[in-house]
Amino acid sequence: MVSATSRKGRSGSGRAQAVESPSAAVVDDAPTVVAEPQPEPLAPNQTNEATESSSAIGNGPAVPLDIYPSSGLEVDTMAEADLKENGFRSTRRTKLICTIGPSSCSAEQLENLAIGGMNVARLNMCHGTHEWHRQVIRNVKKLNKEKGFSMAVMMDTEGSEVHMGDLGGPGKAEDGDMWTFTVRNSKADKTIQVNYDGFVDDVMVGDEIVVDGGMVRFMIEERNGPDVVARCIDPGLLLPRANLTFWRQGNLIRERNSMLPTISSKDWLDIDFGIAEGVDFIAVSFVKTPDVLKHLRSYIESRARDRKINVIAKIESRDSLKNLEDIITVSDGAMVARGDLGAQVPLEQVPSIQKDVVHLCRSLNKPVIVASQLLESMIEYPTPTRAEVADISEAVRQRADALMLSGESAVGRYPEKALGVLRTVSQRIERWCREEKHHETLRLPELSTILNERISEQICNSAAQMANRLEADAIFVYTRRGKMASLLSRNRPDCPIFAFTDNPSIRQRLNLYWGLIPFRLSFSEDMEINLQRTFALLLKRGMMKSGEVVIVVSDITQVNEADLRQSIQIRKLPSLESLS
Repeated sequence: MVSATSRKGRSGSGRAQAVESPSAAVVDDAPTVVAEPQPEPLAPNQTNEATESSSAIGNGPAVPLDIYPSSGLEVDTMAEADLKENGFRSTRRTKLICTIGPSSCSAEQLENLAIGGMNVARLNMCHGTHEWHRQVIRNVKKLNKEKGFSMAVMMDTEGSEVHMGDLGGPGKAEDGDMWTFTVRNSKADKTIQVNYDGFVDDVMVGDEIVVDGGMVRFMIEERNGPDVVARCIDPGLLLPRANLTFWRQGNLIRERNSMLPTISSKDWLDIDFGIAEGVDFIAVSFVKTPDVLKHLRSYIESRARDRKINVIAKIESRDSLKNLEDIITVSDGAMVARGDLGAQVPLEQVPSIQKDVVHLCRSLNKPVIVASQLLESMIEYPTPTRAEVADISEAVRQRADALMLSGESAVGRYPEKALGVLRTVSQRIERWCREEKHHETLRLPELSTILNERISEQICNSAAQMANRLEADAIFVYTRRGKMASLLSRNRPDCPIFAFTDNPSIRQRLNLYWGLIPFRLSFSEDMEINLQRTFALLLKRGMMKSGEVVIVVSDITQVNEADLRQSIQIRKLPSLESLS
């Protein structure tokens, strides 16, 4: 079975290797896949004044303008439909990520998820072959090209996790059942293969084996060579490649497991695969120190010179909490992987850790993803529990950039319904927070001491405040690198942010940021021409109406100016006829 599971990706059958550099990368075993669902290929002359002031709305001299065909502006099909049907204020700000697995890997299923609001497709490299993942990536890219979607692709490494082998499907452990945990390659009944050779030496009789963050528990009764015999004390469902942790008298047993590398030999091969296939994000599992992220970023830059791949740090272990700020600072974003985190820290600490990580990421201008067990019950049932809805609501209130489905979309029975719940709850809570002013205020520290960067930061802070006070319909940002778009997102303004860029790679990566609607537009060096062109295209396609007010900022160098010229403009959209 191709399995992408309900919590942090379960690892494949290859042993964890003590290799931190691809130069020595050797994989013991390729990930095993019994073909069930496979990803199927897709079938084949008066304008508005550009004021320098932050307080003026008016008309100015006309700028020569050709009305470009509506195809000159690229935006996600569903974002465009939402703008036309519901208007600015109803657009969803929180981004949605779906893990792709047997329940969601076909071209038709991927299209349905895109229609349902999926912004990022996540591939868990703990499962499936490179060929399987390649077909999913190519289906996503083909959908983007042929159907007008703008889905990004995130690849998740396996990391140093200790996990079960592939059971060939879910199994049930009953109370009192005796199971054998072994490092041998065994398919015997009630036998679980463990991917970490040293686990037998690390544990002793009386220790507990915790499966999947506490979904099932075993008590060790006997050690016998390469095997450990354990009695089930908390029954439950055993999913293929589930995470394993070992506990002694209430304390996590770390032993040699803590010395396993963050990036294994298999991970380096997967990373090379992701670079070759042009993924947008690589999420690194079980990050312990910032150094591994620095090394990975340098490695990616040396091999993907024509495009940038953002590195996401997964916060899911005690080690990552010790170096949290340093890790997030050198990353391009973070994921709060609550399932595995809850297996290493007391459960009651997970909510406060989530909140701290969300706020820290926003302070440091890094996108943050809340993941694991958001709609766990919907793996089996068509409706969520009230507690799950409350959990989603809290993450939205904290203003996390993105929420992620794992097993719900990968192996669950109702992936599209789960995504629908995530979408509708997010939109409802966002609207409630805006209308009733229930969102949390967060004091944002200055990010840089460099003058030009400080200017950009202050411009974005002021633009967001101005948009809120004037009740502007949208903020427009014209950006080549995406930095000013991210700074605006950091402020969490009430109105949506239209991020225009001429770089397709930047456009894809902006999909992860709160409140951003990424557009692709060919730029002129003259900012006024860019504005007139944008107004014409948006009006022509029905995404905006004459008279609506927007705040405009840009990091594009102006004509005949050596230095970056930055300003805030307030513009009222003219009629389409006046732009002819």
